[in-house]
Amino acid sequence: MNEPDSFLSHLIELRDRLVRALIAVLIVFVCVFPWSSNLFDLLAHPLMLALPEGTKMLATGVVTPFLIPVKVALMVAFAVALPYVLYQAWAFVAPGLYTHEKRFVLPMVFASTVLFFLGVAFCYFFVFGVVFKFVYSIAPQSITVAPDIENYFNFVLGMFAAFGVTFEVPIAVVLLVKLNMVTVAKLREIRPYVIVGAFVLAAVVTPPDVLSQVMLAIPIWFLYEAGIIVASFVAQKKPAEESGTGA
Repeated sequence: MNEPDSFLSHLIELRDRLVRALIAVLIVFVCVFPWSSNLFDLLAHPLMLALPEGTKMLATGVVTPFLIPVKVALMVAFAVALPYVLYQAWAFVAPGLYTHEKRFVLPMVFASTVLFFLGVAFCYFFVFGVVFKFVYSIAPQSITVAPDIENYFNFVLGMFAAFGVTFEVPIAVVLLVKLNMVTVAKLREIRPYVIVGAFVLAAVVTPPDVLSQVMLAIPIWFLYEAGIIVASFVAQKKPAEESGTGA
């Protein structure tokens, strides 16, 4: 097979795998769509606990009461189908990888998925409850609190993305060591700068309150330390692999 034909076959395979991933998301979406309103209520639960009893959220748009639950259902569908989506990505790139690369990449894909969902869960079950209670406990008595559902959805989506991505810090640290871009000793040396950077990053991606910034910055710091621990094992394992290859 010549090079143009090979390139075309790769494009066709990429298209097929993207279509399969999209179909998987759509199938899950169709299954969860009848409960889209319930899913939004579940998403809004941490906020409703912090609001005064009897308070309801507002929907200022004409079709917002329909569109926002649909977006929530689509978000849930993507999250449920994510393992299959990642499998399609893995199946596409795996034939071009060496055996030792496959042994490394697959655990990384699995670990990154688990860490992302852990970040989202940490945000939903812990951060939201603390932050919402703090924000509304200091709200002036002269105002009526009635958050808009579209603003709330955008806020939640941004927070989920922020915590999900920042929980990937151990993966980034291990990859840097695995690719020989940095040593474990260097990672320990730059620890003070990473801590400062964690607070700066948290200030950028979270709402303008100190509490939520601290609740993101501290996990980043702990995850960085966890990444150093795992990377130290990776660094010790590499010489043994290299010596085995040389044999």
